Amino acid sequence: MTPLQKSILNAVKRRPMTLRELQNNLQVDNSRLRTSVSAMVATGELSMRNGTYVPGFATYENTNAPAAIPCTLVKLAARFGFASRDDGEGDIFIPGRALHGAMPNDKINVKLFDHPRVEGSSEGEVVEVTVPNNRFAGTVCLSEDGRMAVEPDGCRDVKFLLAKQGSEGVHLGDKVGFLITHRGNRHSDHRAAVVEKFGSSDYASECAKAILYGRNVRQEFPPEVLEEAHAYDNAVIDPTEAAKRLDLRGIPIFTIDSAETKDIDDAISLQKLEDGYELGVHIADVSHYVRPGSALDEEAYERATSIYYADKVIPMLPTQLSNGICSLNEGEDRLAFSCLMRLDENGEIRSYKFVKSVICSRVKGVYKEINALLEPAEDADLTDLRTKYEAVLDQLPAMDELYRKRLVLRKARGGMDIESNEAKLVMDENGRCVDIVKRDRGTSECMIEEFMLLANQCAANAGRTNKVPFLYRVHEAPDAEKMEKLSATLLACGLNAKFKNPIPTQLELAALLDETRDQPIQIPVHTGILRSMQKARYAPQPLGHYGLVLADYAHFTSPIRRYPDLAIHRILSEMLLGASASQLQKDFNEFAKQASEKSSKQEVAAVRIERDVEDLYKAEYMHNHLGEVYTGTVAGITPRGVFVELENTVEGFVPAAQLCKGEPQVIDGVSMLDPLTGKSWMLGSSMKIQVAAADVALGRIDFEYMVE
Repeated sequence: MTPLQKSILNAVKRRPMTLRELQNNLQVDNSRLRTSVSAMVATGELSMRNGTYVPGFATYENTNAPAAIPCTLVKLAARFGFASRDDGEGDIFIPGRALHGAMPNDKINVKLFDHPRVEGSSEGEVVEVTVPNNRFAGTVCLSEDGRMAVEPDGCRDVKFLLAKQGSEGVHLGDKVGFLITHRGNRHSDHRAAVVEKFGSSDYASECAKAILYGRNVRQEFPPEVLEEAHAYDNAVIDPTEAAKRLDLRGIPIFTIDSAETKDIDDAISLQKLEDGYELGVHIADVSHYVRPGSALDEEAYERATSIYYADKVIPMLPTQLSNGICSLNEGEDRLAFSCLMRLDENGEIRSYKFVKSVICSRVKGVYKEINALLEPAEDADLTDLRTKYEAVLDQLPAMDELYRKRLVLRKARGGMDIESNEAKLVMDENGRCVDIVKRDRGTSECMIEEFMLLANQCAANAGRTNKVPFLYRVHEAPDAEKMEKLSATLLACGLNAKFKNPIPTQLELAALLDETRDQPIQIPVHTGILRSMQKARYAPQPLGHYGLVLADYAHFTSPIRRYPDLAIHRILSEMLLGASASQLQKDFNEFAKQASEKSSKQEVAAVRIERDVEDLYKAEYMHNHLGEVYTGTVAGITPRGVFVELENTVEGFVPAAQLCKGEPQVIDGVSMLDPLTGKSWMLGSSMKIQVAAADVALGRIDFEYMVE
């Protein structure tokens, strides 16, 4: 900044000034002043307001703010970005000129503007990139002057020129992994080099590979991990270890999963008693094989979760464990960690105990088959199924009975059953998506979920009452402001959503969920309630679970695919060996804290990957149905247009310009009105659309409104 520019800035900080007032105040040549003012407006150091000049968005000297705030850039578009503060105090809007070439996942320092354009908002400028992120995935495109370039995923209209070396054989539309090899002060000055070539962006499988690359997903196991895993090739349980455990191989234990499941970490057994039930939930004893300090454990800690997408899985543990010695495969002896529970005739927990056990699953149950046995269709021939399940068949009616009783208890306490409209992607032999169907949950899916919930509840209770370090699955009460907005939206939809207190009870929300179930308004209401909630996470403190209405909750039942489950198995194992609470606190306090934070972070990343990849496959499927006409449900309304969801869970966008001849009016976020024609569209209403476009690379689907 020149001395004259500094003088101009200091002058307008005292009070807004016209150009003539600046000239009189600073006594400088008019032509020189105009040139400096124009340059300062262009760089954002000045802004014009009501005919006067005021400090612009790039004037970040804010005496009430720290000199620089450590942040991470989390979103980037051509003309703006968002930085997330490392202290958790929210996001900062960064205008395009103030980004100075910063990229997503860069660690940056940001200074706040003294005069944000929106009163009360946080706006700032990137003053330093402290830790750059130079690894990205993207799509090969052309720059404005026709040169080969690349557009990073998630950064629409941001393009970098490609270096010739390393870009040989790359074609327009290819998905690639690239590195930023040179950074300038603007994004247009950055240069990139291709380091991975995935294939055409027309295919979801290639775009999925690019997403995994761009987000640094560890797909291959390091050599030292594989070396440890090879010790379990074709492994069987150690008879010496089995002899130390409670032998449950004489009990008819079995598993229930989807037909394609290969990593089976939970099994069940049930005995009906005169005064209730004895339920056994038997979980693979992964902690016996994955020991602290091992390469297997360190890798599992870093991954924290398996990632499931399309017909693939990126496992937390190598297949020798996940599909082998730790998987509760039919007819094979396995080491387990069992939660044995006594429940009364109403289904209430009366007592529980955790034991190290050895089990042998009698049958690999399949949800669809169990559902057919529990709720047989008329004239269905179940002879073959009854033969397959002969060893455990007499348990099924009692399991169904206990589940029904537990369902009554869950409803009574206000447990929320939110319909999530999960999709099942049907793939062909080439890995292309050829169909999308809504994933239905039958009785057996819900039953297993309830039995796992019981074991998780007992595990958390054991951790809390024994006052030992633990990893709890917590879900805190929703934010009052979000609930106020939700209430206003639901009232505008014609629902009785006046809550007695700022934070509604679970019973109040559960009633709204039930009232709208199977109604046209179900999708937006259930989605709206879900989005207004806090996100469930892992924590070393027992903060309870708002959604399940439980004081005690943890994740105990999936140690093959979730690290928190493995972690609490390790703690509970030490408890069973007689370790004191003080010794456990010494050994596990810091571990529980770090594992909770790491696992929460990795879970968020995994869920985002799974959703983004699912969007790619949905776009791939719909690309083969361009021009076809469907009837969907209006699931979201914005000033730009509406989102329509089809029966198969696919969601597409209809621009407002297609719906309205005049300026669209969005009313209470639940309806859109065209003032010229009087037509309106509301959340939950049906809309006839035609598939107009499906961009696989972006996972985006556009619909065209069909006038009915």
